[in-house]
Amino acid sequence: MRVVIEAQRKLGEVDISQIEFDLRSRDEIPKLLMGLQHIYCTPEIRDKVFAILKDMVPDRIDTKNGRPGMELWKILVLGTVRLICNCDYDRLQELANNHQILRQMLGHGILGKKDRYALQTLIDNVSMFTPEILNRINTVVVEAGHALCKKTAKSEPEEIKLKGKCDSFVVKTDVHYPTDINLLYDAMRKVIMLLKALCFNIGLPTWRQGFCNIKKIKREFRRIQKLKKSTSQDTIKRANRERLIAEAHRSFIELSQLYLDRAAATIKSFGGFSMSGFLKVIEIEDYIAHGRRQIDQINRRVLNDETIPHNEKVFSIFEEHTEWINKGKAGVPQELGLKVCVVEDQYHFILHHRVMQKETDDKIAVQVIKDTKANFPNLISCSFDKGFYTPDNRKDLSELLENVVLPKKGKLSLSDKEIENSEDFVQARRKHSGVESAINALENHGLDRCLDHGIYGFKRYVALAVLSRNFQILGNIIQKQKLKSVTRSMKIRQTKERLKCPPAA
Repeated sequence: MRVVIEAQRKLGEVDISQIEFDLRSRDEIPKLLMGLQHIYCTPEIRDKVFAILKDMVPDRIDTKNGRPGMELWKILVLGTVRLICNCDYDRLQELANNHQILRQMLGHGILGKKDRYALQTLIDNVSMFTPEILNRINTVVVEAGHALCKKTAKSEPEEIKLKGKCDSFVVKTDVHYPTDINLLYDAMRKVIMLLKALCFNIGLPTWRQGFCNIKKIKREFRRIQKLKKSTSQDTIKRANRERLIAEAHRSFIELSQLYLDRAAATIKSFGGFSMSGFLKVIEIEDYIAHGRRQIDQINRRVLNDETIPHNEKVFSIFEEHTEWINKGKAGVPQELGLKVCVVEDQYHFILHHRVMQKETDDKIAVQVIKDTKANFPNLISCSFDKGFYTPDNRKDLSELLENVVLPKKGKLSLSDKEIENSEDFVQARRKHSGVESAINALENHGLDRCLDHGIYGFKRYVALAVLSRNFQILGNIIQKQKLKSVTRSMKIRQTKERLKCPPAA
């Protein structure tokens, strides 16, 4: 049984609308909480967000019986705090249990010191979000921010015309640098440890020497690594060293093959399983398949002197969606992760994002704008860099937008020069670099490296980071407005007091 937020306040609890913040604070937490406070204190926006949060609870769960779960509002607050602070669950637990203002936003008063959050509780509840729900909430938050901007800017028309900036960047996955031998070692380690635990649980004496077996494999793995460190230029020594390296690889894959065959034979000897045991067997078989693939690739590359095609390579056995990305940046030869495309408007809100799996910029340019205009029809222009250019893209985008700022690759024709030298094009092109600031802010607030597992966790992590950033932008606007109002009131009061004072004798 879950509710969005408890309607009845507890003794000592501060109403969310009455929470006060330091208006001069430059930290991200007060800005985020001010954005959340604005959403909560605006009834029409709050109703929309609460209606979306209710979709987090599956329909099959009986809402009348069972233990009450964490309130959905608390999950939203804690999830956004985790990303805006770029922290792991251990620091999130510390903040949730000891940060005074954050606990007020979570609904804990001065008498609620015993209400503590366990680590696993935070992990299980924050993981309930789906990318779809987060994107829907993000649309509501951005619309709230636009409404706020329209009120403050008197010169704005009734409907704001949005001008976007589109670019992509790499979000790294939490993986080590991949080589074929360390990927094989990872697979062997997981196969042996999972089989050892499974056999122990069902009372089988096999695989008792699991740790010893892993040490044997690691010894062969380290031997290859040490042999590869030689930098001798002597041709005889180099030939000798290459022979030793090939022998070490052969020994490593023979030992690995032996344990993989034993693991497969052990699995075949098992009888019936519970559901949890059956899932463990599937996981072990998956790692066995990884190990066999790596043995095949080592055989082909080292012993048969073949070149492995790029599309056959896997760069992590734990995060299989990881891609090897070369963007040509100075000092960054490659990055391991996935590209994410973002569209930012002139008010610095992230209108839309897209996780790009085996996609390039030029393949997704039109679809990104279509998806953005589905939520924000008042998007009239967007700027891109040259990586998004194709002749078809320029033609299709011109049908969707009033002004398309898409520089052409290569030599410009007379008509291209006329387009790119126009005043609107030049002005938008100069402002395009502002999207790099948004990308840097996203990387500083969670998207430098994804800490969640699997492609689903990656998409959820990115969507939550975008939502957290938009909450921060919303809070920053509110903070500036309140600080300006307080400063103006202070100046008026000081002026009145000065006028009341009698002149000096």
